[in-house]
Amino acid sequence: MSRLKIKRLQSGGVITTYACVSRCGHCLYNCGPHRARDYMDGKQAEAIFRRIAGLGCHSVHIGGGEPLLDLKKLTGVLAAARRVGVGIEYVETNSAWFADPDQADRVLNRLMEAGASTLLVSISPFHNATIPFARVRGVIAACRRTGMQVFPWVNAFVRDLDRLGDDCSHSMAEFEAGFGPDYLARIPDRYWIHLGGRALETFRDVYRGHTAVHVLEQAPLSCARALSDTSHFHIDLYGNYVPGLCAGLAFDMQDLGQILPDGKYPLLDRLATAGIRGLYEWVAREFGYTPQRDGYLNHCDLCTDIRRFLVRVDRKRFHELAPLGFYAEPARE
Repeated sequence: MSRLKIKRLQSGGVITTYACVSRCGHCLYNCGPHRARDYMDGKQAEAIFRRIAGLGCHSVHIGGGEPLLDLKKLTGVLAAARRVGVGIEYVETNSAWFADPDQADRVLNRLMEAGASTLLVSISPFHNATIPFARVRGVIAACRRTGMQVFPWVNAFVRDLDRLGDDCSHSMAEFEAGFGPDYLARIPDRYWIHLGGRALETFRDVYRGHTAVHVLEQAPLSCARALSDTSHFHIDLYGNYVPGLCAGLAFDMQDLGQILPDGKYPLLDRLATAGIRGLYEWVAREFGYTPQRDGYLNHCDLCTDIRRFLVRVDRKRFHELAPLGFYAEPARE
């Protein structure tokens, strides 16, 4: 019997698209240019905002992927939030869309007219792998000219980016050459990164892995607390509610506010009642799963490995393995 129920939503955001020009090494949701260019429309946005407001949350952020890949649809999402009465805390952007000051001013003025007041501008070595820092500077300057508030995330990397030069992108190898071979390993000390999604592959050679047996011994007896955490929730353009930080796991937003229907989400049920150990034992018994790696960074890593295995075995059987694009990750470069 399921025990997972999301009664109220605290703080979170909507994922307008999983498409992005960048394939950042820390991206929890495995966004990138390989993902479908699907984008949330106004009708779906309004339904999502009404569901969010009905569960007690009255302001959210707008994220992706890159929300500014489609300015027209983004303004439609903002208009839907205004109709429902849900506030927009900020809109995230990687600044790849910046072309020149006049164009940036026009874009920001349209966003403000639609109801946005703050832009979270991403600043990190991961973004800089694709996007020259000059574009980021251009967007921040446009914010100051137009009156758009700016939330730089995070300023701690500005000095590093300045030293390498802002007119082009830079690989992680260049950062390591300029700031030491342990540069990548030190990034999580400078700002918070969840070791899930693509970060698992990025940091796999940086941190020591553990055997599946060790991970299972250390894992919590239940994942119910993590799954029911609504302090940073997301609902995506397909109407998927992403529980906690469990990217690649989801359930229908219409099932919020009630105990999840018995039998509809068997993987979530097992994680909520018996944790990763319960999921591991069940998948091993029913589907013949064995650990696909010698070492795992944490129980989220092992859980992701189990879910990738299930996608290969029967990708349509488990509704909670969503969106499937999360699991269509290109080979590591």
